[in-house]
Amino acid sequence: MDINTLRGLATVFVMIAFLGVCWWAYGPKRKRQFDEAAQLPFADEPEELAAAKSDAASKPDLSTEKERQSTL
Repeated sequence: MDINTLRGLATVFVMIAFLGVCWWAYGPKRKRQFDEAAQLPFADEPEELAAAKSDAASKPDLSTEKERQSTL
């Protein structure tokens, strides 16, 4: 067994490990867990702040409308 055989076996081992990690990450069992983890940055936002943001987004900005009319 020479160095080239070891390199070939190491390459095959790393390839199998990579495929295993891909299978684990993209498997259907993990989808729900990863979707929950993806929403964690937004979980700390208080409900009052979220409601205020949604209200502000739905209302037109009157200050910019007044500025537009005054420049005409």
